[in-house]
Amino acid sequence: MAQDPAGSQPINNAFSWMQGVLLGQIATTAAVMAVAAVGFMMLTGRVNWRFGATVIIGVFIIFGAASIVGGIQSAAG
Repeated sequence: MAQDPAGSQPINNAFSWMQGVLLGQIATTAAVMAVAAVGFMMLTGRVNWRFGATVIIGVFIIFGAASIVGGIQSAAG
């Protein structure tokens, strides 16, 4: 793997912090509330099933991105 360029430590720290926030406890809580709200709206007939499935698949992709990328990288060589 290539080395980081000189002076890139603050940028790396900022992205690490952002990843922690976006995949941390706050994001998990927001995802649970979104899935619950969309599920309730689907049950009451206010949202079509396609939109509900899109929300749920999106949550799986966001939280499973590290595993997905790891699988692709190991399959590629």
